[in-house]
Amino acid sequence: MNIVAAMQTPDNVPDPALRHRHTFAIEGMTCAGCAGRVERALAGVDGVIGADVNLASDQAAVTVGGTDIDIGNLTQAVSKAGFAAREIADPLTDAVKENTGSVKRLRWRFWIAAALTVPFAVAMASMLTSNVLHLSSNLQWLLATPVLIIAAMQFLRPAVGALMAGTGNMDLLVLLGTGAAYGLSLYIILFGQGGADSLYFEATAVVTTLVLLGKVLESRAKRATTSAIRELMDLRPETARVLIDGEERTIPADTVAVGDVVIVRSGERMPVDGMVQAGDSQIDEAMITGESLPVEKTVGDPVTGGSINGNGLLRVTATAVGSHSVLARMVTLVHDAQGSKAPVQRLVDKIAAVFVPVIIVIAFATAVGWSAAGAGWEQAVINAVTVLVIACPCALGLATPTAVMVGSGVAASHGILIKDAEALEVAHRVDWVVFDKTGTLTQGTPALRHAQAVDGDANALLARAAGAQLGSDHPIGKALIDAAEARDLTLVPPDNAETIPGMGIRTTTADRTLLTGNRRLMAEHAIATAGLQNTADGWEAEGATVIWVADETDNGVAPEVIGIVAVGDEIRPSAAAAVSALKKRGVGVALLTGDNAGSAGHVADALGIDHVDAGVLPADKAAVIQSFKDRGAVVAMVGDGINDAPALATADIGMAMGSGTDVAMATAGVTLMRADPGLAAAAIGISTASYAKIRQNLFWAFFYNTVAIPLAVAGVLTPVIAGAAMAFSSVSVVGNALRLKQWRPGS
Repeated sequence: MNIVAAMQTPDNVPDPALRHRHTFAIEGMTCAGCAGRVERALAGVDGVIGADVNLASDQAAVTVGGTDIDIGNLTQAVSKAGFAAREIADPLTDAVKENTGSVKRLRWRFWIAAALTVPFAVAMASMLTSNVLHLSSNLQWLLATPVLIIAAMQFLRPAVGALMAGTGNMDLLVLLGTGAAYGLSLYIILFGQGGADSLYFEATAVVTTLVLLGKVLESRAKRATTSAIRELMDLRPETARVLIDGEERTIPADTVAVGDVVIVRSGERMPVDGMVQAGDSQIDEAMITGESLPVEKTVGDPVTGGSINGNGLLRVTATAVGSHSVLARMVTLVHDAQGSKAPVQRLVDKIAAVFVPVIIVIAFATAVGWSAAGAGWEQAVINAVTVLVIACPCALGLATPTAVMVGSGVAASHGILIKDAEALEVAHRVDWVVFDKTGTLTQGTPALRHAQAVDGDANALLARAAGAQLGSDHPIGKALIDAAEARDLTLVPPDNAETIPGMGIRTTTADRTLLTGNRRLMAEHAIATAGLQNTADGWEAEGATVIWVADETDNGVAPEVIGIVAVGDEIRPSAAAAVSALKKRGVGVALLTGDNAGSAGHVADALGIDHVDAGVLPADKAAVIQSFKDRGAVVAMVGDGINDAPALATADIGMAMGSGTDVAMATAGVTLMRADPGLAAAAIGISTASYAKIRQNLFWAFFYNTVAIPLAVAGVLTPVIAGAAMAFSSVSVVGNALRLKQWRPGS
C-alpha cells in the first residue's frame, strides 16, 4: 500500500482531520449490482468523499468531509436506489450480530416454500421409476401460487427498486424467470392449451425454493466470515474487580478508568490494558499476539486486555481502556479491513453494473430465436426463463469480499493486523522486504559492552555519557543509563539538550558542552578520531554500536574526543528463520539502518542478508525505499520506530512491529503484533493465500456464467437445474473463501 499517495490530499478534498466516517447497515442487497448501485447513490450525495459497500457484510462505509452532513440525505439516497439504510452507532458490535428479524423471515419463507415444493419433488423423482406420480393441474396451481407469493415477498422490493433506478439485479432475474413460468402455466390452464404434464408450475416452486435455500446457506456462510471479530470481542470481560477505597468491588469493565487498580485472579481475562503493580504470573496472549506460549509477567510489565492470567494473582494499574485499548484497536482494524475494497473488486463492480441488463437482452433474444427456429412459444419462454434464472451475479459479487474478510480475520488470529484490503492484495506481489535493524531484527534492548576513556577513567566517561542521556527514551541512551546505575555512578542531568537527528546529542552541564553520538557527528564538527579509530573498528566488527564522546566546551581548546563506549544488541532468535522463509518465497531481503556499517554488516552476515544500506539518516530512508521502487520492485518495509515512519509510508506496503511506536503502526498498512520478524513472511503468506482464493472465486464465477448461459440459451438446461446451479455457485464461492481458516504461518 502506498501510504504516501493516500496521505496526499487533493485541493477539493477536505483535510484528513476534518473527515468523518459513517457506517450503515444496508438491507435488500442480493448481488454485486446491488452493491454497486448503493455505492453510486451514496457517492453522489454532496459532501461525500468516498463510499465502500461490502456485499458480504451488508454494510456501507461512507467518508464525508465535515460534521454538518445530513445523515437523512444519505439514507434517502439509498432508499431511492431501492434499498434501506440505517446508521450503525457501534459498527463493531453490529458487525458480529445477525439481522435476526430478516434472517428469521428468510428461513420461515424457505421452509414454507420447501413444504409446498415437496409434492413437485416427489413427482419429479417418480419419473425415474415406473410408478410415475401425476399431480393434477389445480393441485399444481394451488401449490405453486403461495410459493410465488413468497418469492414476490422476498424479491419484489429489490427488483422494483432496481427497475426504478434504471437497472437490474438478481431479484429481477428470479422474479422474471419464476413469474414467466407461472404465467405460462396459468395461460395453459385457462385456455386449455395442454394437460397437467405440459405445465411448468414445478419450475416456479422448485426454483424459488432452491434460491431461498441458497440465500439461507449463504447467510450462514457469510456470518462465519465475521467470526474473527466475534472471537476478538468475546475476549472482553463484562466485569472487572477494582480496588475502591481499599475494598474490592465488581463493576462493569467499560466503566474502569485509567489509573484504577484491577484485581485479576487465576484463569481470568484481563479487563483492561495495564501495568502489573503486584504479583507474578504467566499470561496467555495467544488471541492477541498469536504467541502460543505463555509469557512471564511481573511487577512493571505491561499486560493486554483480553489475555488470560495464569496461576498468579495480579494487581494491574489500568493504562488504557475502552476504544484506546489494544484489543479495541485490533477489532477496529480487522473490521475496517473487512469492510474495505480490494483494487480487483473495482473491475468486478464495473462488470456487475452491466451484467443484469445484458442478461435480460440475452433472455429476450433467446425467446425470439427459438420462436423463429420453429419451436413452440412455450419452449421459447422456458428457455428464456432458464437464462434469467441461471445468470446470477451473486457469486461474482461475493468472490472478493468474502476472501478479504476471512483472510484478514485469520491473519489477526495469528498476530497480523491488516489495515485494509489493498494491503492484503498488494503483499503477495512483494519483491523486496527491507528490514530496519534495531528493534526489528535485533531485540532493541542494547547493553553496554565496552568503554574506553582517553584518560583511562572509564567510569567517569560512562557517567558523563549516561548523564547526557537522562530524559532520553532512545534504547542506546537507556543502555548507558542502566550500565551507569549498575555501577552506582552519579549522573548529572544536562541543563540543555539538543538532539541532532541521525547523529547524536549535544548537551550542556555546568558550562561544559558534550557531544555524544556516532562517527558522523564527530566528522560534522571536525573532531579528530584517529586515536581511537582502530579500537572502534574492532568493536564494530563484533557487531557493536560505537558512541563517541567529545568535549566541545569553549575554553580555547578545540573540541576533542574524550572516549568511546560501545553497546551491543542481540539478534532476535526468529530473525534467521524469517530471512530464510522470505528467500524461499523468492523475495529479496535488505537491511536499512542508521547504524554504522560494521554493526550492520555483522547482523547481515549472521542472517544471510546480501543487501545492506548502513549509516542512513531517518530523512534519507524513504529515498532508499524509493530507489527500489524506481527499479520496478514492489517493496515492503518492516520497522518499529518514529524514524522508520517515512520509509514505511514510502513503501508499497509498510509493516510495523507491534512492539514499536504508535507513529510507526499508524503509518503502516500491516501491524505485526509480536516482536517477531517472521511475521513479515507470514503476512506475505496470508496475502498469497487470500489472493489465490480471490482468483479462484472470480475464475469459477466467470466460468460458471460463461458455460451456463450458452447452455441455457441452447435449451440444454431446465429452470430447475438452473436454480440449483445458481444457488450452488454462491454457496461454493463463500465456502471456498472459508477454507482460508485452515491457513497457518509457513504454509
